[in-house]
Amino acid sequence: MTVSVGNDTSKTRKTLSVDGVSVDYYSIPAAQEAGLGDFTNLPAALKVVLENMLRFEDDGRTVSVDDIKAFAKWGANGGKNPREIAYRPARVLMQDFTGVPAVVDLAAMRDGIVALGGDAEQINPLNPVDLVIDHSVMIDEFGNPRAFQMNVDREYERNMERYTFLKWGQSAFNNFRVVPPGTGICHQVNLEYLSQTVWTDTDQDGVEVAYPDTLVGTDSHTTMVNGAAVLGWGVGGIEAEAAMLGQPISMLIPEVVGFELTGAMLEGTTGTDLVLKVVEMLREKGVVGKFVEFYGSGLDKLPLADRATIANMAPEYGATCGFFPIDAETLRYLRTTGRDEARIKLVEAYAKENGMWRDADYAPIYTDTLSLDMGTIVPAISGPKRPQDYIALNKASTTFTQYVKGERSAKDTSERSEVRWEGEGGQPEPQDIPGDEGHHQRGYVATEDGNYQLHDGSIVIASITSCTNTSNPYVMIGAGLVARKAREKGLTRKPWVKTSLAPGSQVVSAYLEAANLQEDLDAIGFNLVGYGCTTCIGNSGPLEPEISKAINDYDLIATSILSGNRNFEGRISPDVRANYLASPPLVVAYSLVGDMNVDITTEVLGQDKDGNDVYLKDIWPSTQEVAELVEQTVTREAFLEKYASVFEGDEKWQAVDTTDSLTYDWPASSTYVRNPPYFQGMSKDPASEISSIEGAKVLALLGDMITTDHISPAGSFKQSTPAGQYLTDHQVPVREFNSYGSRRGNHEVMMRGTFANIRIKNEMLDGVEGGYTKGTDGEQTSIYDAAMAHQANDTPLVIFGGVQYGAGSSRDWAAKGTALLGVKAVIAESFERIHRSNLVGMGVVPFEFTGDDTRKSLDLTGEETVSIKGLETVKPLQDVLCSITYPNGDVKEITLKCRIDTEVEIDYIKNGGVLHYVLRNLAKSA
Repeated sequence: MTVSVGNDTSKTRKTLSVDGVSVDYYSIPAAQEAGLGDFTNLPAALKVVLENMLRFEDDGRTVSVDDIKAFAKWGANGGKNPREIAYRPARVLMQDFTGVPAVVDLAAMRDGIVALGGDAEQINPLNPVDLVIDHSVMIDEFGNPRAFQMNVDREYERNMERYTFLKWGQSAFNNFRVVPPGTGICHQVNLEYLSQTVWTDTDQDGVEVAYPDTLVGTDSHTTMVNGAAVLGWGVGGIEAEAAMLGQPISMLIPEVVGFELTGAMLEGTTGTDLVLKVVEMLREKGVVGKFVEFYGSGLDKLPLADRATIANMAPEYGATCGFFPIDAETLRYLRTTGRDEARIKLVEAYAKENGMWRDADYAPIYTDTLSLDMGTIVPAISGPKRPQDYIALNKASTTFTQYVKGERSAKDTSERSEVRWEGEGGQPEPQDIPGDEGHHQRGYVATEDGNYQLHDGSIVIASITSCTNTSNPYVMIGAGLVARKAREKGLTRKPWVKTSLAPGSQVVSAYLEAANLQEDLDAIGFNLVGYGCTTCIGNSGPLEPEISKAINDYDLIATSILSGNRNFEGRISPDVRANYLASPPLVVAYSLVGDMNVDITTEVLGQDKDGNDVYLKDIWPSTQEVAELVEQTVTREAFLEKYASVFEGDEKWQAVDTTDSLTYDWPASSTYVRNPPYFQGMSKDPASEISSIEGAKVLALLGDMITTDHISPAGSFKQSTPAGQYLTDHQVPVREFNSYGSRRGNHEVMMRGTFANIRIKNEMLDGVEGGYTKGTDGEQTSIYDAAMAHQANDTPLVIFGGVQYGAGSSRDWAAKGTALLGVKAVIAESFERIHRSNLVGMGVVPFEFTGDDTRKSLDLTGEETVSIKGLETVKPLQDVLCSITYPNGDVKEITLKCRIDTEVEIDYIKNGGVLHYVLRNLAKSA
């Protein structure tokens, strides 16, 4: 490879020639030579943002020289300089759960701009947008060869209205592509195909310009691609839509925490074990709103698949992103996955010329650091309710027993019931439960698979699923080898375990089949069920009716084990209360015992064909076995073949009919896609000032770690819920309810589903779970019905919360639903980054308690009236006064910090939200 660098008339724009092919680029060393500051020791992740400033300062848009100099000051200040900047990502990634409402908003904006006298074609993405349909497949069928096709057929039956709408969007909007169902998970498609690490495009003069590949995505796990040195993170659909339409992302120059990895993984451990430890450490460290960059000698022994696993779970450890700089492993991965050789050479040359290459001398300045010797990693799982609840595998069974004791402590266990059946063959003798000590409930079930006992800890779901691990051939091949060895010894899944395999891309199936491992996985029940998120997003599908009934009739603490990233309450299945994250090989192993009470590190998994005891060590593959199969079967040719026609889809997708029109003809009968009310009747001019909040009532009083799953669940719902009643009123049978996630194009369903998670607890009520509150008459009612009653009285509403309010998915409906219920403010101890931004984007003002004030210290019951003054002249991060009037007439004044963080967010709130702001500006330009 030959490389040469030339000069341009700009101070920072240079020309890079690689093997005779020239591209322009913006040079960080040239900026330093021009006297803009010392950028030598900035982390690579921050240099990516700095390059963005250089590029957009050169065209005179939104960036000043002082913004660039601020990065040098960041280094001089020890990794801190929270200056507001305007950042423009190269592209946008979406999945269908969040993508459908985003396209709904764009379609509504076209109607809105026409109503304001503009042109519908003004509403078009200015940056490339890829939407991957991956969240809609549900595991109705499993454990047999027909599972994949039957699930695909049901997916199209359920979602044809949504798919018709998305296909219309693909033809109606410029710069918008759709990857059809059955292709893979968006983050895996992004990592394996869409991303380039260094992007190229032509400028207004037709000159090719190279710059770092960057993106934002409408899914929090967009961060996965940082494993390939592509800077990306999740935003709400609202913020992504603004980015599509050319609006810069307003952000503060972030702190960057350096995470040093040393040593090497030991025999018997996996990348999943490593990431679960990383999550625990970084959650304890506290990295919300910060970049994390991984460095150190350990990266030399860490394959990109493991890096992507760590980067994927940045939302779980709370960071904006977890970034890995470009190095030799990055180039190896790009080559293996089928990227063009000229692009790979450009990536190497660009990274070295612009100071973004990691080698042995890489030693940047960080805001703070922490370190982990990978040689200390042991097999582990996390659960039962949070990803950061790390458990060494040899402590898993005892930890579960302690969890059960805690759950049962309020009950008189001596009077607990036992499930009885009336099937043939009589009732089996009760089996001992390890660590029972009178705390476990148990029951008996008769199914077609036989009669058996269920009890607290019975594993009813074992799923190889999600973006986190199913892009990693080391753990996927490992799972296949565990299945092979178990099969050889005559072991199989327990009959009460619902097993499933949902790879992140078709390439995974290619190498599992090439290694003859899919046959082994099939033999013990891990048949292919689809290419999508499935269990991790709550699309686990129904359990067998007899099992579901036993769990619910006798209040059993059923468990799931999944290779995912999320295990929040009420997410995985309405029948499952304890959910554990694990590597794919461990998911297979746990399916063989079907019980969280079993210590699989020491206890017998079963007997082989000769009656000999089989232990985990007998079926666990060696690192060398896995590596050899990966080397043989994960080939460049497989990636080239599977992605050759990625946008074409199968015959089902090609048969989806749609209309050819600039604006969408909203079907009056649709219960999936409806024109939202955001822009209807909107004036051309925004409010001149933000209104203070007077006489607000409390809609909900919530605790710590209220996730976006609590606020806006994605999974199934019952007929008795407000959403179920709405669909029933519209003649939708229960079988066709689908999920909240699939209904996100219909604001009527989503409003009714806001704060409707089955496990959410409103502290205004005693011990009640679910979406309930006190109505205007003081009686218990649904949150939706109470909100509508308050709206009828023109009464504003507020929500109170604890720490880490809005953790989890980048779910814009958690903010949209909050706004549509009439909530004007959310007051919490702290916010997760994405949800705070989404609230502002929907015109809802977030506030944080100051000093020692909390909902508990203030003795709040939800009966209070709240007023927040001084918002007419509020500035970013300003303290404001809040008065709380108690039911007895007492008034207490407290100080809140207004979490409108930047000046542009002030304008968003004045306009009623970011999309209103963009729409008005476009209308004015017309």
